[in-house]
Amino acid sequence: MNTRRTFLTTGTGAALALGAAGHATGQTTATAPARPRNPSYDTPLGIAMEGFPSPFPVRHLRLVVQGETVTLAHLDIAPTGPATGRTVLLLHGKNFDGGSWEPTARALADAGHRVVVPDQIGFGRSSKPALDYTFELLAGHTVTLLDHLGVDRADVIGHSMGGMLAVRFALVHPDRVRRLVLANPVGLEDYRELVPAHTTERLFADELANTDLAGIRAFYRSYVVHWRRAYERNVELRYRVTLGAEYPRWALASARTYQMAYHQPVVADLPRLRLPVLLVIGQEDRAAVGKSYATPENRAKLGNFPVLGRRAAAAIPGARLVELDGVGHLPHLEAGDRFEREVLAFLRD
Repeated sequence: MNTRRTFLTTGTGAALALGAAGHATGQTTATAPARPRNPSYDTPLGIAMEGFPSPFPVRHLRLVVQGETVTLAHLDIAPTGPATGRTVLLLHGKNFDGGSWEPTARALADAGHRVVVPDQIGFGRSSKPALDYTFELLAGHTVTLLDHLGVDRADVIGHSMGGMLAVRFALVHPDRVRRLVLANPVGLEDYRELVPAHTTERLFADELANTDLAGIRAFYRSYVVHWRRAYERNVELRYRVTLGAEYPRWALASARTYQMAYHQPVVADLPRLRLPVLLVIGQEDRAAVGKSYATPENRAKLGNFPVLGRRAAAAIPGARLVELDGVGHLPHLEAGDRFEREVLAFLRD
């Protein structure tokens, strides 16, 4: 079994709690509760998540990128509370899609914000072309989407690799961003210092081999401190894609976007940010780009988010840092209520 993963966290995953068998003392014997089984899947899923339910209506914007015609899938969610007149843009991580923002999107809409959630090209429900991916390219697509939707300026929230994109977006298009929230962003260290470079062909081959359901589930469990069945959505999506005929196309896009994240860290860009920034950092997170490719010695040095978060907050002028104890790589899901309170208070300031 090949268990290599594009992004890896270690030391934070907790096993899924199983029902404990036992019996009562006395004259009657209790029936042991059934032990819940991990779900299994046998239905292939298209690489644009065709047929997979969405929490909100999905829209598509057609683009021509590097000579290829592609579609950018996105959610445009109207406010459900008294309208503030502001728009919040949510940017997903590499191993996630826009739908993983559902609880946050609902909370923001309830607070009166319009919420825009793109699946970047190469991810989720969007096309998977073999492009030369850069964060500037994805930022340009995002500006095109905002123009299409008539949004001049937005508050931007980025998670994981979406945090890297959010930083570049704010630097390249500063007039389009009002406030910036970074939720456990990767790229707060230069992975090239501790992780060896690999060819896209090597990365593609490794991604093609990532078809074991148990390994995929263990990978996503490593992101969080306490596993919940709600997180199984990511496992299902990732595994069912491997069953489809177009999986190699998905794997190649994944390898190419890995190169983007590896070769374009944002740590050196942080001092250039000139807008209000909130960092929300789960303290148990140890995620890093290409961590499994590093030597054991260097692996132990990567992804130390308590240290990385404080360094980032010190580097960004006027940044506010919120540290969440007992939380891993998914603060918006693991500690949703606290995350939403902090973000809404920051956006109101």
